[in-house]
Amino acid sequence: MAGALPTKLPGCGRQSASRNGFSRATGIQGMDREAAVDRVEALLDTVIDEEMPVPVREVWAYGDVALGLDPVDRLDVYLTKDVLLRGDDADRADEFEREYGVAGVGKTVRASWADAHPEHVRANDSGHVAPERCLGAHLVGDDEPIHLEVCNAGFEDNVTQRLEGALATETYEHVLDPRGVCVYADGRRGTDAMAKLRAGELVFPTLAEALEMLGADEADAELAADAVDARRDRATGATVRGDVV
Repeated sequence: MAGALPTKLPGCGRQSASRNGFSRATGIQGMDREAAVDRVEALLDTVIDEEMPVPVREVWAYGDVALGLDPVDRLDVYLTKDVLLRGDDADRADEFEREYGVAGVGKTVRASWADAHPEHVRANDSGHVAPERCLGAHLVGDDEPIHLEVCNAGFEDNVTQRLEGALATETYEHVLDPRGVCVYADGRRGTDAMAKLRAGELVFPTLAEALEMLGADEADAELAADAVDARRDRATGATVRGDVV
């Protein structure tokens, strides 16, 4: 279960001062490193032991926690979800819409999950059930300094696509930090990966260098790294982003 980039690169030591390779004073801290890794473990336990609104194929930890930073300002977690192509109980969609005012339960998320967790059912702005928001409500508390990325594409594929899109439109804040480690895939917990994550043994370049390795030129990579940093610094509490690729 390798990271999206090589975990060790010539001339690149483990980042222990900041996410971009320089010492950065921080204000309110998120959580200490041990607590952040414990939180990843707890999230994995929930994904493995409990029914999710949609199947979860992969879990990645990326950003500050993967870099070995202490404290971890925000915990970044990526979930690869499977799409319910036919739905598990599509004929109950009307029932759920009447009861909760949310369309698509049984088609887009599992009806059995919604039965067990009606308090976690979430809709998008158009009133249709939103799998990424349901996952966020189930897995993360509102006030936790955690960002959840949810997509049907794997982490590595989405990293590339998001970078290409951000460079084409100069929306650099949409870049996904590629420095991550897979801690769960296809029903298997990444025991070795979790041990390395806990020990802070993963080695990555700075974000700008990582983006250059993926094809960005130096100037764009620096702009993107700054934009990602600024976006994360502005974030408070739990945040969720969903993509369909």
